[in-house]
Amino acid sequence: MDEKLLKKLSHYKVLYAEDDLGVRKNVNELLSLLFKEVYLASDGQEAMELFKEHSPDLIITDIKMPRLSGIELVKKIRETDEMVHIIMITAYTEVDFMLQAIELSLLRYIVKPITEPKLFEALEKFLQSKEKNYFKELAPSWYYDNLQKAIIHEGELFELTKKEAKLIEMLLHKDSIITYEEIEERLWEHEYMSLNALRLMIKNLRKKLPEGVLKNIQGIGYKL
Repeated sequence: MDEKLLKKLSHYKVLYAEDDLGVRKNVNELLSLLFKEVYLASDGQEAMELFKEHSPDLIITDIKMPRLSGIELVKKIRETDEMVHIIMITAYTEVDFMLQAIELSLLRYIVKPITEPKLFEALEKFLQSKEKNYFKELAPSWYYDNLQKAIIHEGELFELTKKEAKLIEMLLHKDSIITYEEIEERLWEHEYMSLNALRLMIKNLRKKLPEGVLKNIQGIGYKL
């Protein structure tokens, strides 16, 4: 795995559930080098509690564990969270398991034994999936990076202020006009927003965007 991918993984938190102490220790040593935080569980019930407490970005779980199996764990998680990425580790390749895996929207499953190539391939799939959610195209070769709160253009990165990033996210989410009232409520919260303050923010933001992308709708607000 190249250095760029390793750097991207360092932004994320992972939950690893495995009842075999030796395997758990070995895999944890590798995960700890890659991820921002690693949460370890020795069974499905402990994993569920850690999931609720820490909201990890990725879950890697063995299929066969005491108290709560990997399948049961994922079913419980999917009751409240359909988006979290999950990698299942299994010794099974039977049709029944494959059908259940499809229904649970797994990112990947790894057939034992766990090797670095198998794990890295699954982690690259995780990053690819994350980037689909985090990178939004604003114009050809111009992207908003939700993770870094920045605009990216041909390798150049333009960092955004907190207000600038929030406005871009509002515009991308709504995909229509954002009114001055909405901007004041969401960006200035309980503070007064002067027109001069808004114009200055927009002027600075436009310097980081391709020409013509951020449009002013006179007397109403802004849209992409």
